[in-house]
Amino acid sequence: MENAALRLKELAERLIGAELPVRIRGWDGSEAGPPGAPTLVVRDRRALRHLLWKPGELGLARAWVAGDLDVDGDLYETLDRMAGFIWERGEDARTLRQAVRDPEFRAAARKLLALSAPFLPPAPPPEERRRRGRLHRHTKHSDRRAISHHYDVGNDFYELVLGPSMVYSCAYWAAPDATLEDAQRDKLELVSRKLGLEPGMRLLDVGCGWGSMAIHAAREHGVNVVGVTLSQEQAAYARKRIAEEGLTDRIEIRVQDYRDVRDGPYDAISSIGMAEHVGSERYLEYAHDLHALLKPGGRLLNHQIARRPQTDESAYSVDEFIDAYVFPDGELAPVGTTVSLLERAGFEVRDTEAIREHYALTLRGWVANLEAAWPEAQRLTSPGRARVWRLYMAASALAFERNRIGVNQVLAVKTPEDGASGLPLRTREWRA
Repeated sequence: MENAALRLKELAERLIGAELPVRIRGWDGSEAGPPGAPTLVVRDRRALRHLLWKPGELGLARAWVAGDLDVDGDLYETLDRMAGFIWERGEDARTLRQAVRDPEFRAAARKLLALSAPFLPPAPPPEERRRRGRLHRHTKHSDRRAISHHYDVGNDFYELVLGPSMVYSCAYWAAPDATLEDAQRDKLELVSRKLGLEPGMRLLDVGCGWGSMAIHAAREHGVNVVGVTLSQEQAAYARKRIAEEGLTDRIEIRVQDYRDVRDGPYDAISSIGMAEHVGSERYLEYAHDLHALLKPGGRLLNHQIARRPQTDESAYSVDEFIDAYVFPDGELAPVGTTVSLLERAGFEVRDTEAIREHYALTLRGWVANLEAAWPEAQRLTSPGRARVWRLYMAASALAFERNRIGVNQVLAVKTPEDGASGLPLRTREWRA
């Protein structure tokens, strides 16, 4: 008997320099590892080739998306147990990439592979987006391609994951046992109150998605809305919803880059889960553009995921899995950087609310929706794409829970020269 699991366990423990915290089931049916622990299933030895040819997170991601790696047991518990040696290794520890390149490790892995498979580089899964280098990042053309990769995978798939609200950003939970729909409605209302929306005002919704914020603002607050997105599928879906709501006289949805909006001034701007796509090189330009589109006294609500500060903030870093499979060219910045750039563009930042625990609850809700309709999710997109979303959302939920990343709502004002911001004296009442 080959006993692939035992040999894989030995390789893994050499790799991480510690006892493996999960069980392993090999392609031959053998198992090894701590009893009762969740099981990492290696369905095909090709998973090991993915890791050897592309050491690190991307190799593991390719094996997962291809279906060569799976989990038998609770996915959250498995990721939580593995986080310490995949995502949270200390600066002085050996990285996964360095360990995989160790000659002794590679020799042992080749012996295992040689039992029945040639040592050839496996092709990446078709769901992977080919990277083009930093020179091509955040042009209007590249941003359209990146947005299409992420959002144009089928509105029916997103309906299944997001639920009827069709809101793809952090909800705002009044209580942990609230429904996802209630929490998303409360988030849209919170944004509306922070912006001080009143009948007759003009709102620009940057990155309007499937139209949920635009519909809420027009229906509940009587404002006129322009929503812009780079996704053709989102725009078509949003327009259909707006027509069904009888709001076509109040809402216009455009397939347009925010950099091409020229019909200001607006009374308010909402940017909810869009700024992560802007990029560090373009962020000050983004802030200047939105500032120019607001009338004096107008408010911006910038809702954005943030990472923790790095030791060397000049270094460029990217999450390989996220970049290749989820948000191409997406970048996260510390909230302090975001606030500083908004201020440099002329905004007066008046409030920052951190809501990272809310995003963990939101993501767990989306994962539950996905898992409850797993066969249908695979049919609507592809088995690989469904696996991408399940891993991405579950790992992200843990990242928010562990404070590896956060999410913040930053309220900023284009304060006029006389200093009259229009905000109330008491904070977080939002209306003058």
